[in-house]
Amino acid sequence: MKEIKKIVSTYQSIPDDEKVALATVVRVEGSSYRRMGARMLVSEKGTWVGGISGGCLEGDALKRARTAILKEKSSIITYDTSIDDDHQIGVGLGCNGIIDVLFQPINPLDTHNPLNLLTSLTQAERKVRKLLTVSKSKDPSFQGTLFEFTGVKSLSPLTPFADIETLAKELESHSKSTNLILKDDLTLFLEVLPPSLQLVLMGHQYDLYPLLDLINQLGWECVIVSNPEKVKARADIRVIPRNELNSLEIDTFTAIILMSHSLHTDKENLLTILNSETGYIGMLGPRVRAERIFKELKEEGHTIPEEVFNKIYAPTGLDLGATNPEEIALSILAEVKSVFSQRSAEPLRNRPVPIHDRDKPMTFK
Repeated sequence: MKEIKKIVSTYQSIPDDEKVALATVVRVEGSSYRRMGARMLVSEKGTWVGGISGGCLEGDALKRARTAILKEKSSIITYDTSIDDDHQIGVGLGCNGIIDVLFQPINPLDTHNPLNLLTSLTQAERKVRKLLTVSKSKDPSFQGTLFEFTGVKSLSPLTPFADIETLAKELESHSKSTNLILKDDLTLFLEVLPPSLQLVLMGHQYDLYPLLDLINQLGWECVIVSNPEKVKARADIRVIPRNELNSLEIDTFTAIILMSHSLHTDKENLLTILNSETGYIGMLGPRVRAERIFKELKEEGHTIPEEVFNKIYAPTGLDLGATNPEEIALSILAEVKSVFSQRSAEPLRNRPVPIHDRDKPMTFK
């Protein structure tokens, strides 16, 4: 979501008379630096934001995007880094992957252009979104069409190509981005787009600020729960007192860090959030401190359900040997990312399978 927000912000700042094109990675076969859904916005003047690779393909992508602007026509370009061919962009990279990139000019007068939909997503409520992009079509005017799946009715443009009720049932249950192949060689890129991770930091001491810096770099959302007078003001961060915690939307994409440095306050805060939907509760401090909090809560008649206890990470963070606030912040956020990604946080060299799951396109005829 961070890249989408940056692209939307840049698009809104570009003069009305300056044309732009959007490049989107719609298919990946094998290895690649960026995955499906990576985007890059290019203006006719050659400025760009976002990216479709680690920098190795962007030079050619700039030319392709500007060509799309000049021709006012969408196109799919395949980059093959798996073969040793001087005519292939990316030769010698050794990535061993094939990447399809959709280049499409953006018509600002078209209210249904992709960037208008992406803009609306950045302003919408926090929930998983499912986007469908027509990546390949015999009808050139249909290629590049982007719409959000919200039920059977939203699939009406696909009625000539599939049983939309059957397709809707499949989309409702599907939780990963993939490609869908319909009849007449129509290919759709299904993008499952979760909301940004949200961090709720319950504390006000100086070790709060390295966390804020890293969270900002990651593009995650952040709320501080503390006495606003005790926190240095930052325009991009919302600060609320604890008695307003109920006004905060805490969902399954939210991580909460208890870091007040007061055992009593952390205990009270833990009690306050026990029934929330949070997917992660981190407790700063040594294990014995957390065990004392659990013991006191039990003695006071408060039971922590097993499903909640399994979401508590105490001490919070990965074992990186962190000793200062900046390293501790890195340790905490690395663990948060691994938990929400459902990954082990082990060295990648120990991973017996590819880093990313391989896409298996689904066919509907």
